[in-house]
Amino acid sequence: MCTLAPRVATPVGVFVAAEPGRRNAYAGRMLTPGQPAPPIDLLNQHGDTISLAALAGRRVMVFFYPKANTPGCTQQACALRDIAAQVGDTVILGISPDKPSAQLKFDEKYTLGYPLLADTEHTVAEAYGVWQEKNNYGKKYMGIVRSAFLIAADGTLEHVWYKISPKDTPVKLLEALG
Repeated sequence: MCTLAPRVATPVGVFVAAEPGRRNAYAGRMLTPGQPAPPIDLLNQHGDTISLAALAGRRVMVFFYPKANTPGCTQQACALRDIAAQVGDTVILGISPDKPSAQLKFDEKYTLGYPLLADTEHTVAEAYGVWQEKNNYGKKYMGIVRSAFLIAADGTLEHVWYKISPKDTPVKLLEALG
């Protein structure tokens, strides 16, 4: 049986599992609009590295989902696929802890057509404050809290949506792009 690490309070009052040697300065805190977006450098479903820095000058919608090919994640990913033509030059990036091979199967099955990034070590999820303790029928574990972020062309967070529902993700994106 797995034991959870002790919980600690962060300066902004968000509780996260204490982990020795945290990987980044962002880990465990909730982000707010106006802050610089944490860096992203992850493999996509084709094994290519996608870097947020390489997308400088474009708006980027980053959404975090718990697991490819599950009902809520499929609803969210397909809804974003369905509005992709309406978002102009805005880049859509999906991120989950799945391996690139699982991301590829997900993309091929639903013809998503945008990069799905593999955050297998949940480093980026921690940086965005979406790797959190979850509770499912009394079982506590660490996982992705479904969230989305609109990053402005200058690399700052324009909109932040923690605990967003799958159906609200495309709606909020279109409203923000107005």
